[in-house]
Amino acid sequence: MKTKFNVSGMTCSSCESKVEASLMAFDGVISAKASKEASVVEIESRSLLQLHRLQPLLDEKYQLSIYDISTASGLKNSHSKLQQLFPLFMILSYVLAGSIGLNIDDFFYQSFMLDFMGLFFIVFSFFKLLDLKGFVSSFRMYDPLANKWPTYGWLYPFIEVFLGLLFLFRENIVLSLWMTIGVLGITTIGVTKSLLNKTPITCACLGSVLNLPMTLATFIENIIMIIMAVLMLLTLN
Repeated sequence: MKTKFNVSGMTCSSCESKVEASLMAFDGVISAKASKEASVVEIESRSLLQLHRLQPLLDEKYQLSIYDISTASGLKNSHSKLQQLFPLFMILSYVLAGSIGLNIDDFFYQSFMLDFMGLFFIVFSFFKLLDLKGFVSSFRMYDPLANKWPTYGWLYPFIEVFLGLLFLFRENIVLSLWMTIGVLGITTIGVTKSLLNKTPITCACLGSVLNLPMTLATFIENIIMIIMAVLMLLTLN
């Protein structure tokens, strides 16, 4: 079967050769053809390829991402983007519905916000833990701290579980809110940089199980959580 991936960082024919040679070393890959003009590599393999398994084979300057025809050709394909982000929107809808359900009898906005943040962290950590190694590989592509300190990537899903439980059980709320601002703030810096540079990379918000492109939606998702944390801190003081 043939699979295409976007590749950033290729600037010459030598780069193409390096990418092709690196990918050919992967078990099951029959051939690899890279194009610096299109920022794409087409791989023929005996079985389905997973991006996070291939990325470690390449030099750090070359970043693989799920194939996006709009990136390769310069055309806009908003419908395709919405289709790719559909799982993210669905999961956020379930988190929202669950938060409303927990507070439907006696609705109070602070309680609702804490439940939303708690469920958000628990649900999103679950998807990361399904393939922890794959998550770490994707996450370090854009998170500044995970890139410099890989151990942070391994700890990140467990930090989310910890924060989620603290919010749901109403323990150490102020500490949890500050941790949320710090953790998501660091990630948002990396997300913002990727968006400004128009670097086509895979978002690790739902781990490596669902291949989601890094988009403005990812940035907005983080900003909403940070704003909620700031508002909670202001109302608690």
